Amino acid sequence: MKVSGFTFVRNALKFGYPIVESIQSILPIVDEFVVSVGNSDDETLALIQSIGSPKIKIVPSVWDDSLRAGGKVLAVETDKALAAVAKNSTWAFYLQGDEVVHEKYLGNIRAAMEQYKDDPKVEGLLFKYEHFYGSYRYVGDSRKWYSREIRIIRNDPTIHSYRDAQGFRKLDAKTGALRKLQVKLIDAYIYHYGWVKDPREHEKKLNYFPTLWNDEKGMEAWKDRLAKPTSAYLQQDIDSLAFFQGTHPEVMNRRVAMEDWDFDFDIHQKNFKRGKDRILYWLEKQTGKRLFEYRNYQII
Repeated sequence: MKVSGFTFVRNALKFGYPIVESIQSILPIVDEFVVSVGNSDDETLALIQSIGSPKIKIVPSVWDDSLRAGGKVLAVETDKALAAVAKNSTWAFYLQGDEVVHEKYLGNIRAAMEQYKDDPKVEGLLFKYEHFYGSYRYVGDSRKWYSREIRIIRNDPTIHSYRDAQGFRKLDAKTGALRKLQVKLIDAYIYHYGWVKDPREHEKKLNYFPTLWNDEKGMEAWKDRLAKPTSAYLQQDIDSLAFFQGTHPEVMNRRVAMEDWDFDFDIHQKNFKRGKDRILYWLEKQTGKRLFEYRNYQII
């Protein structure tokens, strides 16, 4: 069984992405790691080269910034990296630049890939998520955060990144339509750090990243929402947070130790805008089940 990791990245230093930690977190269980490096305003290419692993395969890319409707450019860049993985790999392990895997899950992940490698019905492996917010001490625990997503897919040329690169779809040969992948849920988490960073880096990201989705009119509306300090925006956008009870991946320890900004939140405070969300949140905490959640996959 051969396994390829893959990702895309642009302006990692400018926006504070833990891309090196992300790649390093799964290097022990992949045979190669393909990185599509976009045209950047910083030293992102040198940063990836500095990892110094013979497993790293760099694919230069120029982003088409006109493909911003719905974040389509992100799916296009994901597919570029996916197309460059070794043809004889069984699995392709996808991580975005702000996603990291804890070393305690590597054994489970490898075992799941071995278990299902010869079962063609299993087109992907589904991971659970921890979404960190504001500080490495807090995680989002409401329905606004997706609880599961596909991060390992079968190396199949008919599988493509979908919409804004959150998940994947398979081109059905009979209908010509894209359909959801059939997946197995595995006992492993992805740690998502996209909403934890130095406030100065976060302000740059909040001003840039929406340009991947919005036209000029949409950006004007977005900037009106941001007409305040970044810290104030982050506070007002919270509906519910919880304290993180575990440990961070070893590769993240340096970043965690460097946290020097103030972010505090009363976890007993709940700011749901709709009564429906408050009720569903309460039901989830009582039952452990997230009812009526959109599923970007089909569990088999």
